[in-house]
Amino acid sequence: MVVTKEAGWVGLGWNDWSDLGEIRARLDSGADPHADLWHQGPPLHLAAEYGSPEVIAELARRVGDVDAVHEGRSALWQAVFTNRRDNALALAAAGADPWRPMTGGWSPGRLSLAGPNPGLFFPFPRDKPTLSEAENAAVLEAERLIEALGDFTYEGLGLACVAGITAAEAARRLGAAVAEGAGIDGVLDGPYPGEGVGLVGATDVPGGCVVSRRDGFEVAGADVINRLSAGTVCYALIADPTSGDRGCSSRDGVIEEWDAHPGVGLVTPDSSADEVLAAFLYQEEAVAYACAYAGLRLTDARPVLGPPDLWLRLPARGDVTG
Repeated sequence: MVVTKEAGWVGLGWNDWSDLGEIRARLDSGADPHADLWHQGPPLHLAAEYGSPEVIAELARRVGDVDAVHEGRSALWQAVFTNRRDNALALAAAGADPWRPMTGGWSPGRLSLAGPNPGLFFPFPRDKPTLSEAENAAVLEAERLIEALGDFTYEGLGLACVAGITAAEAARRLGAAVAEGAGIDGVLDGPYPGEGVGLVGATDVPGGCVVSRRDGFEVAGADVINRLSAGTVCYALIADPTSGDRGCSSRDGVIEEWDAHPGVGLVTPDSSADEVLAAFLYQEEAVAYACAYAGLRLTDARPVLGPPDLWLRLPARGDVTG
């Protein structure tokens, strides 16, 4: 019988990471505090995001290094990134270093300046870098954009955000005809949305244009976004109710990234400083992330939800959903 390091942690749910009695009992029974739990990190990392300060303190005294790194990030970095102020303070009290640069060059302390808890590790050491002017601007724009868009249900949405072109230019690039007539809204909002296949909305916004469809993914297909991105950049979002939000980017007619996961706060050891900041700022905000990626500065949600400036009828090009 093979006993894995994860064995002592089998059966834990996310809420159990806040249960001090449960975690202590498992540790006392031999659960390894250094185990890589199903490639999601060691227990201290999981507790940093899902647990409680009491569990953090228990685990911290049982590990060899409270600043141990998993995929480029310490438990303290994870607590800051997931906006767990209580757990970040508990880790700092246990000796975790707020100023150690990690993924994208961000230390937990500097990253905290971009979030809702900028005073987390004050006083800020004079010899440590703060946010740059560009990073401060990105933080302010994220706050403005998220507030401007507001909360709305967007399941089923197909969205393409294009930098530097107008809705009319989008129509030209797509070879789309401007559709008119009182029946358009009826088709899109009626009981048979399939009748509106090929119809998408296009709207001018500060920084470029938005092409969207509330109940279809035509605008997020590879053929469409590659045409839209000629000489610029386009970020597309598919809000699939069965598989979740999926994003893709195209630059100058070439797909750069496919099947990404905007709004989930996903970073890797290779993420750049800008990618880390965007993932941090737009957690749970997939639509805002898509807009920000293309540098679009929407003032409300109309370009996404409609009615658009123009209704466009896409020409048949086979499978336009990529």
